[in-house]
Order: sequence, then C-alpha cells, then structure tokens
Amino acid sequence: MFGKDDLVDNLSRDLDRVRGRRDALASEATTLTAHIAELEARLSEEKKRRERDRVLGEIEAIKTRIKHASSAFTPVVDGLCKAIEPAAAVMPEARELNSFLLSVATEIDTVLDPLLRGLDQRADAVRAGDPALDLPSLAYEAPIVPPVEPRDNNERMLRFPAWLSRDKEAEKKETESA
Repeated sequence: MFGKDDLVDNLSRDLDRVRGRRDALASEATTLTAHIAELEARLSEEKKRRERDRVLGEIEAIKTRIKHASSAFTPVVDGLCKAIEPAAAVMPEARELNSFLLSVATEIDTVLDPLLRGLDQRADAVRAGDPALDLPSLAYEAPIVPPVEPRDNNERMLRFPAWLSRDKEAEKKETESA
C-alpha cells in the first residue's frame, strides 16, 4: 500500500503544479492580450496621425502650387495687356482682347481667395480630427515660372479658339443684369 500512496501523492503534486502553470499561463495570456490591445490602439492612432499629416501636407502643397501659379499668371497678363495696347491703334479688336484678359484676371482673383480659404478650412477640419480626406498623392511638378523675355521676337497675333471669344448673348445678359 505504501507505493500506492506515493503514486497518489505524486499525481496530486503533479496536478497541482500543472494547474499552477495553467493559471500562470492564463494570467500571462490575459496580460499579453491587454498589451496587444494597447499596442493595436497606439498603432491605429499613429496611422491616423500620419494620414492627417499626409493630408495636411497635400493641402499645403496644393495651396503653394496655386499661389505660385497665380503669382506667375499676373505678370504674364500684365505683360500681354501692355504688349496689346499699341496694337489697339492698328486693330480695334486688340481692345477686346485686352478687356478679355483683364476680365479673366479679375475672375481668377475673385475665385482664388475663396478657394484658398476653403483649403484652409479643410486643413483645420483635418487638424481637429475629422476623418481625413482621401487625396491622391501630388505629382510634384516643376514650379511655374513666367518667361523673362519672349522666345520669339516675331510676335504673332494671338488667336483664341471659338470657345474663348465672348458670346454676344452673354454680353447682353451681363449688361442687362448690371
């Protein structure tokens, strides 16, 4: 009988040790699960922060390109208008072209400020934590720089496509509404 009691005692001790290991492993599994959840939350926040930074960078790049292009556009229109003025003495249609260029420049100035303010509002919304906009990555192009001197000294008369010429009915509507 003595051997049977030793076997029972050994099995009992082994069972207690195995249960102790199981409980320790279960506790460690719970701790690891909590740690994994914490790391996943931190990873998710970091991904959101990086996406916000990417979107803010894209918005700033868009604004920079718009400002740069508009600052290059103004001197070109001004130069065209000055170049066209002497042609008005020879061709009365040159006054129309000059007027058209000035109206285009004015329209661009009118629309540009609200566009830039809208981009600022989008950036503020992203900073505030609103869902990030899904912007495509910008292809960074060479900056727009106005030419210093004309490439060709034999300047030709500018010819605009039909869709750029002013429609007489549109002019009548503008004068009637004014």
